[in-house]
Amino acid sequence: MCSTRSNVARPPTSPPCGPHLAGSLLAGTSRARSEVALAPLDIARATLRERFGHPDFRPGQARAVEAVLAGRDTLVILPTGGGKSVCYQVPAMQLEGLTVVLSPLISLMKDQVDALDARGIPATFINSSLSQSEIASRLAQVHRGEIKLLYLAPERFDAGTTAERLKNIGVSLLAIDEAHCISEWGHDFRPSYRKVRDIRARLGAPPTVALTATATPDVRKDIARVLGLRDPEVVLTGFDRPNLRWHVVRTKNDAEKDGTLVSILRDRPGLAVVYASTRKTVERVASMLQKHRISAVAYHAGLDDERRRTVQDDFMQERARVIVATNAFGMGIDKANVRLVVHHAMPGSLEAYYQEAGRAGRDGLTADCFLLHAFQDRFTHEFFIKGASPEKEVVADVYATACRKSAADGSLALDSAELAAAAKGKISDREVDSAMRILRHAGAVVEASGDMGHVRVRLLATPERIKDELGDAPSMELDLLRALWRMTKGAVADGVALELDRLPPGLGGQMMVPGMLEDLQAKQMLVWSRVGEGTSMVDRKAPLSRWPVDWETLERRRLSELAQLEMVQKYAYADRCRRGFVLRYFGDPAATASCQQCDNCLHLGHAAVSTMPSAGGARGSKAKGGTAAGRGKAGSGAKSAELPDLTEAQETLLARLRELRSNLSKDDGVPAYVVFPDRTLREMARVRPRTPGALGDIHGVGPTKMERYGEQVLDLLRNG
Repeated sequence: MCSTRSNVARPPTSPPCGPHLAGSLLAGTSRARSEVALAPLDIARATLRERFGHPDFRPGQARAVEAVLAGRDTLVILPTGGGKSVCYQVPAMQLEGLTVVLSPLISLMKDQVDALDARGIPATFINSSLSQSEIASRLAQVHRGEIKLLYLAPERFDAGTTAERLKNIGVSLLAIDEAHCISEWGHDFRPSYRKVRDIRARLGAPPTVALTATATPDVRKDIARVLGLRDPEVVLTGFDRPNLRWHVVRTKNDAEKDGTLVSILRDRPGLAVVYASTRKTVERVASMLQKHRISAVAYHAGLDDERRRTVQDDFMQERARVIVATNAFGMGIDKANVRLVVHHAMPGSLEAYYQEAGRAGRDGLTADCFLLHAFQDRFTHEFFIKGASPEKEVVADVYATACRKSAADGSLALDSAELAAAAKGKISDREVDSAMRILRHAGAVVEASGDMGHVRVRLLATPERIKDELGDAPSMELDLLRALWRMTKGAVADGVALELDRLPPGLGGQMMVPGMLEDLQAKQMLVWSRVGEGTSMVDRKAPLSRWPVDWETLERRRLSELAQLEMVQKYAYADRCRRGFVLRYFGDPAATASCQQCDNCLHLGHAAVSTMPSAGGARGSKAKGGTAAGRGKAGSGAKSAELPDLTEAQETLLARLRELRSNLSKDDGVPAYVVFPDRTLREMARVRPRTPGALGDIHGVGPTKMERYGEQVLDLLRNG
């Protein structure tokens, strides 16, 4: 008989409990053959080989797994593609109880669970994409002991008894993915992650493993502090991804970015992820690529679930070569053989850039990462930082306006736009939203969900319109409207409060009526709300100083975000090794002066887009100056190699080649340098190749450009 589950992790001495798990997970493995002789880590290695198909652990994984199996709190920092999930998935197979995985990446949960199911490991997820009945069914599976890994978003614990139910079942391990989200100094701070420490306590304080791919020394300390990790084992293997090559392309505007992106994709084969900052840009860029006959799909939160699944499946099955995604959604893309990641605009932090670019080359093969940078990109980020972290004067203005515009009972009917318009200063809707969030956190503002059984309803439609649109045929909506009219004796036309349970029982009471009211409101037949629902000022006469707002922390956070933004721009304008720049930022001792892999170390200059090979060794050469790619424009401190002087005849030929390039660029609607960089034209004029093979040997003439422009260029070179 199975013993009662414990909240303390320990190497098991018997198979996991539960009718469907006992003796099943590890049957046939090395553990089953020699359980007594094997140490916990040896059992884990057998599991890794026979369940996951990996011959051995990657760097850092064994140490992390051993610490987790020993019941220690553990902080794991492995680079993207370094196999963080193994650090909790493998131990989960050996621990007696349930492993709960907290993750903000809802779009990845299903993929992770499907992968575990394919390996015969019982796992499930619960998030907002599921119906209440499906959630109840999955929790019942967990309660019966049929599940070993349960994936949840932190928001799942906001209300209800989820934590208490899981505690009673027995949680052996809490895994916190993307743990940098818990630190307000991290690049992706999420307020919901601040609740994780409380969630951990409510689960019975099980051993905890926190995992991230990007965390500076300060963020690592903050993660351990906020979570309350007990003397954690810190596993840090380094941040270097030696198979990735780093490039920055400096541009003036979106048109140059688009042209450069097309050139990059034509010159480099393989799957590509393109990050864009807004849904609008995602749609525009995907459409632009399609017009250039590049198979691309758009992927963002504005898509409905069915379209989102179709798009992701098209990319995962390689029916689409390029997926253009918003930064947040792109992190849900988990495909190992992505050969290229391009950022259409700079992210807000170096951590975000490194993590997002890390989607490339997860199979360990060579991949390229491009940042298309325009100086004005930072202004967009500054606008968002200003909106998300309003200064004290803005919060004070919003508070005074909300108090002034609230009713005597404190209720506030104005939305963000109306509050912004009523404020004394010039304030954006985004700043109002952030100010109200700060005030809610301080206790000055409350949000009430309302009384479930009491509603306020006002009829908008006339009897004639109701008859025209709903007709005389029996329907629940028509029955509800008639009941409201009879029950209130027509007063519903002016707005009334009523108890749902006083309506005819055939209408379904609290279970059915709210849904029908919502449908009728969508048809603009009526408006409704729950009594007590909405925003209220706790004490509309109290001064702002009464509320405990931590202004110092808010200001530090704002300055930290601006400093992170500045660091990305420094990276974009760096004239030394880019890999070394990033590794020094993360405090990685592996940072070196030169990597011989990035555009700066290879002195690619403006020819980087066309001369960097798609695989193998670099064949780029030094360029004079630069207008768009590599280290790019004026201000680069790179030393240029001198190009051979051309003869007078060669200079004449170069002028004709430039004229041809200009015509080709107009035909294709791209900047001239996208057709051929100037250095490539100079070499054509000097060498004057007359065959396709000889032209193909010129730096900057890849197979795609040979196919597209080769015939016209050769015609000029032969006859010019």
